[in-house]
Amino acid sequence: MAEYGFDTLAVHAGAQPDPATGARITPIYQTSAYVFEDADQAAALFNLQVFGNIYSRIMNPTVAVLEERIAALEGGTAGLAAASGHAAQHVVFHTLMEPGAEFISARQLYGGSVNQFTHAFRKYDWHVRWADSTDAGSFARAVTGKTRAIFCESIANPGGVISDLEGIARVAEQAGVPFIVDNTLATPYLIRPFEWGAHIVVHSATKFLGGHGNSLAGAIVEAGTFDWAKSGKYKTLTEENPSYHGLRFHETFGDFAFCVAARALSLRDLGPCLSPQNAFLVLTGVETLPLRMRRHCDNALAIAQWLSSDRRVEWVNYAGLETHPLHAAQKKYCPKGAGSVFTFGLKGGFDAGVKLVNGVRIFSHLANIGDTRSLIIHPASTTHRQLSDEDRIKAGAGPEVVRLSVGIEDPKDLIADLDHAMQSDN
Repeated sequence: MAEYGFDTLAVHAGAQPDPATGARITPIYQTSAYVFEDADQAAALFNLQVFGNIYSRIMNPTVAVLEERIAALEGGTAGLAAASGHAAQHVVFHTLMEPGAEFISARQLYGGSVNQFTHAFRKYDWHVRWADSTDAGSFARAVTGKTRAIFCESIANPGGVISDLEGIARVAEQAGVPFIVDNTLATPYLIRPFEWGAHIVVHSATKFLGGHGNSLAGAIVEAGTFDWAKSGKYKTLTEENPSYHGLRFHETFGDFAFCVAARALSLRDLGPCLSPQNAFLVLTGVETLPLRMRRHCDNALAIAQWLSSDRRVEWVNYAGLETHPLHAAQKKYCPKGAGSVFTFGLKGGFDAGVKLVNGVRIFSHLANIGDTRSLIIHPASTTHRQLSDEDRIKAGAGPEVVRLSVGIEDPKDLIADLDHAMQSDN
């Protein structure tokens, strides 16, 4: 469906009326396993000689529609869904890495990903080196012979920093490693990382893709443009695989080899599959993604402009503001808008941040983003509290920082809610 526009793909990509019933909405195929036609067909499925359903840990028809739809929106060759954004990241690195290997990540990163990369991945003997998402040279300086991937968020959580995707992609190309972009905050509506040189995109589909805060999901999409055989570093993809009778994924599956290997090995063996119920909910959300993102961005800009003129606010970090140092990057990478997640600093510091989140009525104080509802959190006391003071500041989550995920409500009501919560006598 590549010839169709984005809004049409958001509604139709991957889906067709159910062949058994004629149902127009993709059904929830709530089943664990599938009947084989005969022994030969079963053997062909298990050998990856044909594609089809075996067991819902590996493939499910409802999940498959979501995978195809997100891949179409990103402009990729194949997609793979997982139980959460963290699960998607785990699957990606499990497919790429080996003990002792390194990867480079932007330090402007969701706090949970910092923990995953720093602590959980260390148990596999995978090691992260940190760089600055606005300085491609910092990635180049971090490259070593052990580097196996480069990672960043297109729009960073929580600070809303716009990454220099084109510059970082050049570094990845020179290093001969894949460039992985977490596109959760931007969604393909605002940024399509493959157009800037990325090779793999990951999402927490829990956020804007689903958009309603009702389900956990993750997604992986590959561009099909990376030569896995060139360097000899990616043995999972290029060497004979003993569990598939010597099959070589890159040789057999070409420009969608990564997603096949991630499904047939990492998803199969680690088990972080997406439930069909959650896939159905995210699919429903994706249908309105373009409409919601337009309103999210309009509301976020209005609130950022109001905050930037308020005497109680020290600074506002929203690239959509013309005075922001990354405004030119926003115009380059995401001209439709700077997203709806951003941070600002209160003059009262930590205590003022806690007071604000305790005083709002419309904004919901919780640890999520990308909902139709407006959300607020004080990262230093919640999502980033496990980090040291120094690392919190590096991640854009200092003591005075408040993060907003601006929803689709009336912007005047949202501004009034923040104003009331910041009053000294509330």
